[in-house]
Amino acid sequence: MLQRERDRRIVRALRAKGTASAAELARHLGVSTATIRRDLQRLDRGGELTRVYGGAVLDDEGSVEMPFAVTDDAEGETKDALAARAVKLVNDGDVLLLDIGTTTLRVARHLRGREVTVITSNIAVFDELRDDPVVELVLLGGVVRRHYRSLVGSLTEEALRQVHADRLFLSCTGIRRDGQVLDNMQVEASAKRAMLAAAESVVLVAHPAKFPGKGSLRICGLADIDVLVTNEDADNETLEICRQAGGEVLTS
Repeated sequence: MLQRERDRRIVRALRAKGTASAAELARHLGVSTATIRRDLQRLDRGGELTRVYGGAVLDDEGSVEMPFAVTDDAEGETKDALAARAVKLVNDGDVLLLDIGTTTLRVARHLRGREVTVITSNIAVFDELRDDPVVELVLLGGVVRRHYRSLVGSLTEEALRQVHADRLFLSCTGIRRDGQVLDNMQVEASAKRAMLAAAESVVLVAHPAKFPGKGSLRICGLADIDVLVTNEDADNETLEICRQAGGEVLTS
């Protein structure tokens, strides 16, 4: 079993029970306890879980960020449909800024072979497009967040002050009915605000579960969004607020 798949299954097991011993996880995954211990140590260093004597625990919901691989698995078909709808806004020659997140990774997949420039701090987007001979790819600097495959921090924000994009594809963790677009990680929220300042137009790509979603940090308001891409299951009241604020709403 590949390491990435073990990581997914370890976190899923902890989400279901809150805690598990190394022996239990080894039996569940069919690997040695020594392998599981190494996995737990690595995941603990990345912040996905907390290593304790004999096993690991997952903190209460919201206090530990889910790793990229697990998040990418969730609602994959819906995310792909949203991404496919979003890239219809792209014109050849556009300079695009792609945010951190799993939905923006799917946007990148739909951009393969397009004559565009992609600027990103999303390492997964970089990996997706790095071998594409047509896409011009710009990777921003920053501190590596390994478990969420992104670059963040002051170097990222400084680099964003040096670029300008025709369009930003933005992600978030929640959209409130009062029109506030939220995130739950300070290091990401700061980078997102810098991306907003660097883009001519902003496209928010949001799964319906983001209405209202979660988050304690304000990124922007719906008045700052030019286009909201979601689907018909999204909260109608919030969509109407976006329209009233001057934004276009597109559904997949």
